[in-house]
Amino acid sequence: MKKRILSGMRPTGKLHLGHLVGALDNWIKLQDEYDCFFMVADWHALMSEYEDTSRMSEYAIDNVADWIAAGIDPDKSTLFVQSEVAAHLDLCMIFSCLTPLGLLERCPTYKEQMRQIKTRNLNTYGFLGYPVLQAADILIYKAERVPVGDDQLPHLELTREIARRFNTLYKKNIFPYPQALLTKVPRLMGLDGRKMSKSYDNTINLSDSEEIIRRKVTSMITDPKRIKLADKGHPDICNVFAYYSTFIPGLKEEVAANCINAKIGCTECKKILASGLMDKLKPFHARREELLRDKNGIRNILDKGKEKAVAFSSTVLKEVKGLIGFKNA
Repeated sequence: MKKRILSGMRPTGKLHLGHLVGALDNWIKLQDEYDCFFMVADWHALMSEYEDTSRMSEYAIDNVADWIAAGIDPDKSTLFVQSEVAAHLDLCMIFSCLTPLGLLERCPTYKEQMRQIKTRNLNTYGFLGYPVLQAADILIYKAERVPVGDDQLPHLELTREIARRFNTLYKKNIFPYPQALLTKVPRLMGLDGRKMSKSYDNTINLSDSEEIIRRKVTSMITDPKRIKLADKGHPDICNVFAYYSTFIPGLKEEVAANCINAKIGCTECKKILASGLMDKLKPFHARREELLRDKNGIRNILDKGKEKAVAFSSTVLKEVKGLIGFKNA
C-alpha cells in the first residue's frame, strides 16, 4: 500500500511563486507515489486572520483553483477543507492536554513570526498552539511523510514528540513518527530579499497579470555591490539571478557571464526575467481561468474529498478516544 501524506495551505491570500516551488511542484510529483491528503487549512488561517475573516472562503476556492491549475489531480489526491472535518479539532484538544508549554514557546518559527509580524496581534493562545493543531492534522491521518519547507522542520519535530508522548502514555504505538519530504527549493526569497510571504507583502502571485509581474520584478532588490552599469556583478548574491536558476535555468549561464562581465545591466536582466516568468505562467493562467468559471465544480471536488477525509479520520479518532477512556466514543 502507498504511504500517506498530509499537507495544506492557509487561505489567507493569493498563492505566490514561493508556494509553487516550495510546495505545489513537490505535491504534483508525489501524487503517483503516495496517498495524498491536501487540505485548505482554514483553522490555521483563523489563528492569524481572526480580526478580518471576510475573504477566507473566497481565498479557499481561489487557492484550490491554483492547486488544480498547477497540476494537482483530484482523481489522485484528496482535497478538502480542514474545518469541515471535525476530527482535527477533537484530536488537537487531546494533544493540547499533554503538550508542555515550553515546547511551544521555544519553537523558532513562533518566535520569528512574533518578532517579524507587527500588523496583527498574534499574542494569543491559538497562535501559540499552532504546532499542536498541525500535529493533529498530520496524525489524524496517520501520515508517514510530510512535504515541508525547511522553516517547518521544528514543527514536524514537535509533531513527532507529541506522537511519542501519546504512544508512551497510553502504551500503544497508534501514531507513526512522520518524516519530512524536503523540496529542492524549500525557500524562495521575496522581492525584498526576505522569505517570500504574504505576511511580508513581498510576493509575486501565481495569478498576477503580465503588467503586475513586470512591475514587481522591476522593484526587486539586486546585487548590492553593483552600483553603476560598468561595475561587474556578483550573481551568487543577487536575488534576481536566483530566480533564473529556479524558473529559467536555460539562461542561467549566459546571464551569469553577462552580469560578471558588466555586459548587461540590472534593468535589462529584470526585463528578461519578467518575460521568462510570464511564459512559464501562461498555461497555468489559462487553466485557472477555466476552473474559476465553474466554482461549483471546485466545491464538488472539495465535498468529495471531505467524504474520504471524514471517513478515515473518524476511524482514527474512535481508536484514540477508546485509548484515553472515552469508551462510548
